[in-house]
Amino acid sequence: MRKKILWLSLCVGSYLLAAEGKVYKNISLQEALKITKEQNLEIDIANFDKKVSDLGVKVANGYSFGKLDATLMGMRSNDAGNVFGFKLQSRESDFGDFGFDQFLDAFGAAMINSKTGMPDFNAFAENMANPQAQAQLLGIEPSQLNFPKARNHFDTKLSFMIPLYTGWKLKGYQDIAKKMSRMSSLQKSQVVAEKLLQVYKAFYDISLLLNFKNDLNHIHANIKKLKRTTIEMRKEGYAKKSDLLEVESKLANVTRMLIQTDANKELSYQFLSFLLNSEVKSIHPVVLDAPEFTVSMQEVLDKNLDIQKAKTGLEIQSSMVTVAGSAFHPSVSAFAEYGSSDDKLFNDFQKHDRYTVGVQLSYNLFSGGSDLATLQQEKLKKLKVARQLELAKKGIALQFKKIKTEIKNYNAQVESLQKEVELSKVIFLSYQARYDEGLSSINDVLIKEAQQIKKLLTLQQVQTQRNEKILELARLTYGESK
Repeated sequence: MRKKILWLSLCVGSYLLAAEGKVYKNISLQEALKITKEQNLEIDIANFDKKVSDLGVKVANGYSFGKLDATLMGMRSNDAGNVFGFKLQSRESDFGDFGFDQFLDAFGAAMINSKTGMPDFNAFAENMANPQAQAQLLGIEPSQLNFPKARNHFDTKLSFMIPLYTGWKLKGYQDIAKKMSRMSSLQKSQVVAEKLLQVYKAFYDISLLLNFKNDLNHIHANIKKLKRTTIEMRKEGYAKKSDLLEVESKLANVTRMLIQTDANKELSYQFLSFLLNSEVKSIHPVVLDAPEFTVSMQEVLDKNLDIQKAKTGLEIQSSMVTVAGSAFHPSVSAFAEYGSSDDKLFNDFQKHDRYTVGVQLSYNLFSGGSDLATLQQEKLKKLKVARQLELAKKGIALQFKKIKTEIKNYNAQVESLQKEVELSKVIFLSYQARYDEGLSSINDVLIKEAQQIKKLLTLQQVQTQRNEKILELARLTYGESK
């Protein structure tokens, strides 16, 4: 399944690269590394993640400067409460809004002496002493108050609120945002290091395949020469048909290995093209054995990105403890509001303006113990992350020792195998010359040829494994440890 996904990714990548029309030939390792930094899609995605985290810092810092809102609201209503509230907010209410016109009519009627028909305070006092008359006067339902005409209302205001003290909650969130930005930067560095190391590996793999193909071509040419010799010797009666079939079989085997080498080389070029996000036709080969990566254990522990991420994670968790502890402190904020209301938009703004200022203090007295539990929870997480950091350091130190030992072992194997390969070439050519002179059988020659190919394959395998271990050491120092 993983191979199918890889092939699909490579095919899609190849299609996109072909569409872009960027083709590189005989590209050097340094050029490839530079192009990878500029064009690799995963590095580009990591750049976006870094920018998002940087903006998160600005978001967290912005909360300290408070919040200023401008509000413009337009309404129309004939609801008695709304209309009266609108007029009151616009500073335009009068006694008429309370129905005083109807009240004054009843009040005036109560002052008229029924006998003389003229106003009389004594008559008013007598009328007001009558409970029925009082109830009648107070029971008047003012129609202007209860059934007002519909009114427009436009309210414009500026509201500002700023935190003065949050128990270090805001400071904790700002620190977390900064550490998250740092974490994103480390992750980006990790992606860059990983992609560059993959480019290194692709160059070493292709260079090894090119060298292996060159050796196979020499072997292929020698076997073809051997085939011609066998054909001539068979004509003279010194070789059998089975000898020729054996030679042809070995020739076909070497031809198959050449085809397989070309296929592996093409796959490596496709992967390199995927890394560069551009089509690569050929490279400038590098030295087959990757140079030793000299680094001390302390340098690895200081530079390893996993350890740096673990340290940053511990700092983030420390800030989380600060945020959880803010629940045990009061929260103080200040606010101010300035606005104006009228039945017409922006009409006599200053005449109807208003303001409100104040300070708010909030202090949680009881939360069922949840705040204390949250604080203890964050402290335990901090202890856990500290242990994970300690474990990461010990684990990476162990990997460092293991990889150094394996590199040392592969160095010795490569040195030995290179001498064996050189010897196998000499022996094969010697037996081939003896066969030409009739001093050796075709079977002996083919055995030596098979031994030569086996030595070449073993050398290539060990060289590849050695290069991978050197790159693992580089990855352990700068990239992601695996």
